[in-house]
Amino acid sequence: MSSDFTILRVDASARRERSLSRALADRFVGEWRARWRHDAWLHRDVGSAPPPAVSEAWIGAAFTPKTERSSEQRRLLALSDTLIAELRQADLLLIAAPMYNYGMPAALKAWVDQVVRVDETFTFDLGRGDWPLEPILEGKSLVILTSSGEFGFAPGGLRAGMDHLTPHLRTLSRYLGVGETYRVAIEYQEFGDERHRRSVAAAQADVVRLVEELSERRLSSAA
Repeated sequence: MSSDFTILRVDASARRERSLSRALADRFVGEWRARWRHDAWLHRDVGSAPPPAVSEAWIGAAFTPKTERSSEQRRLLALSDTLIAELRQADLLLIAAPMYNYGMPAALKAWVDQVVRVDETFTFDLGRGDWPLEPILEGKSLVILTSSGEFGFAPGGLRAGMDHLTPHLRTLSRYLGVGETYRVAIEYQEFGDERHRRSVAAAQADVVRLVEELSERRLSSAA
């Protein structure tokens, strides 16, 4: 039996074996596959193979009309075209990313810069006034699975306002075609104490509940 539902998993941690965000993503995948074994999966590991940063030549190619691009410009955009094609296929975008220096890993930012592209994921028209950018994609959900060395990033917490990973992804999400965003986080990693162990256990449980919630929503929308 085939499925018309596709999940794109993007891993952004530079770590492989000891990555908490990857472990959360693995749990999500396991729980999801137990319920929806026929769904299609795409995996982009930018933590292990970061996309290149955009360059002046890349920007020039992206803003050159498709029919007028040189062979070199097409080459420069080839990876971007592939990443955008993966995003287009996805109904659910699963981003597993640790917080590095209070923001997103450079590898994830490079992925974002490759996929948020004029006339591919958004259009630009000054006739729209002060909001000239308009998303092209829509109908996707985003799940953010993250981890941090410190703690207290939620509103009212010790470090409230210092999390620049989640707000950045939420802002960008409309250009990724996202309508709904969900987040699960592990904290206290650098402390390695009982608080961290409780945080890991709670996040793992939250992932299970999130999969259950998303599954129920999917079933109800199909009824």
